Amino acid sequence: MDKRLLDILCCPVSKVPVRPLQRQELEALNQAIGAGQVQNVAGAPVSAPVTEALITTDRKVIYRVEDGIPVMLPEEGIGTLQLTDFPAAA
Repeated sequence: MDKRLLDILCCPVSKVPVRPLQRQELEALNQAIGAGQVQNVAGAPVSAPVTEALITTDRKVIYRVEDGIPVMLPEEGIGTLQLTDFPAAA
């Protein structure tokens, strides 16, 4: 993802900056999706694995990136509190 774009993106709700999801975070997310344990903020189940995503720097919300385009819609966010095996902050 373009570094300049990443510098200006933030959560549309909290205005917290975002960063790319790290590999171990992405693996934990996809594992939970595969187990049918993930819903987006709107309450809809997330069934498709995520290949790329952004996470708020406070680690509360994940936003998918599809074909290089961040999906920054509030209702499409994925709350991390539902992810029981999500890696702890480094």
